[in-house]
Amino acid sequence: MHRAQRRVLILGGSSEGFALAERLAREPSLYVISSLAGRTRTRRMPVGEMRLGGFGGPDGLKTYLADEAIAAVIDATHPFARNMTHNAAKAAAAAAVPIVHCWRPEWRRGTRDRWIEVDTMTEAATAIPDGASPTFLTTGRTDLAAFAGRSDIRFLARVIEPIRPEAPNDVWPAQLAFIYARGPFRYDGERELLESRGVRCIVTKNSGGSAARAKLDAARDIGLPVVMVRRPPKPAGRHVATADEAVDWLFRILGDGIPPVADTRAL
Repeated sequence: MHRAQRRVLILGGSSEGFALAERLAREPSLYVISSLAGRTRTRRMPVGEMRLGGFGGPDGLKTYLADEAIAAVIDATHPFARNMTHNAAKAAAAAAVPIVHCWRPEWRRGTRDRWIEVDTMTEAATAIPDGASPTFLTTGRTDLAAFAGRSDIRFLARVIEPIRPEAPNDVWPAQLAFIYARGPFRYDGERELLESRGVRCIVTKNSGGSAARAKLDAARDIGLPVVMVRRPPKPAGRHVATADEAVDWLFRILGDGIPPVADTRAL
């Protein structure tokens, strides 16, 4: 690392986080560190330095920001990574380090969409229509236990790699099969999957973005109901909608001759 470089921490894991690391690592005045949760054994590698695992809550992150002389933080975690986002906001405020939350726009229901909107995974399990077997779960590995009570439903769950219960009391649905795949997913593939498996309902989170949108378009065209879990509230602080806007924010905060996105290559 060059002595004059400013250190930027990206709390990543999302497509925006990887795009930000790739873009900012090209700037000679910056040293980019991406922090990932480390939930999967096989993972996409960001450009620049990478660290895995948590920080030990907001106090641990505050200490890390000070020890590593972090000049700015970009929170590009998943929209449902509520704890990490709020811990980051609290730690950055305590350490007096500027932070921005890259909060991608959520999906909006269209006139032909058959969405059943709920606030929690428990409500999502209850909202699955009777007889909707199989129901396709795209909620992630940590939410499977919420559906254990629906013994009347067969489930398909899409995950990146083989998994098992994380604790002795982590009970999964009795009728559960896995599909192993990593996005982004295309419309044709998603429609073929839904039709060939005879899917009767989808459960998903309103994560927004394009990488996981295709299943919703396919469900709309087939006429399938979608149980949509609403997002948690935004954390306090500054928010931007795209990686480009996050780069522009960083340019304004740090200066140092970093060209704004409008004057350089697009992400």
